[in-house]
Amino acid sequence: MKHETLKTTGAPSLEELRATPAFPTREDFLRGPIAVIECVEEIPCNPCETACPKGAIKVGQPITNLPIMDFRLCTGCGRCIAACPGLAIYIKDYTYSEDEALITFPFEYLPLPQKNENVTLVNRMGEAICQGKVKTVINAKINDCTTLISVIFPKVYFDDVVSIQRLPVEEICH
Repeated sequence: MKHETLKTTGAPSLEELRATPAFPTREDFLRGPIAVIECVEEIPCNPCETACPKGAIKVGQPITNLPIMDFRLCTGCGRCIAACPGLAIYIKDYTYSEDEALITFPFEYLPLPQKNENVTLVNRMGEAICQGKVKTVINAKINDCTTLISVIFPKVYFDDVVSIQRLPVEEICH
């Protein structure tokens, strides 16, 4: 499978992602919270498969296979998010409310946003898309130092939003 956008820009296009076996369809998103795996390179990796308590993610043999999702089994629990060493998994919920969606993603930068803080959401290229409000910041021990952040944002930006803009780092040294 060719990934021209990935190779030229550093991020896969939505079309390239939709061609992978682990990217949800519009119908899948309408069922509720669901894992989105933006894994397009065939590399030896399978922590997402072993982390999924429902068996919704399969890599199989060889270990370089792209993950395959059974979206009927995915409950959007998020266990796969922190398990992914490439930070390529997030949960999206198109059904969060009539006008808003919810995204939960890994975030390994400091400073961390705070609950109820307004943040700028970005697309795959890091470009600002819209504003959102932090719902939760989870720093659970089970996530092995990977913080999971959930942000509520306007549903009209659903396809484009994947993360937040890094917050400014305050000077620690004077």
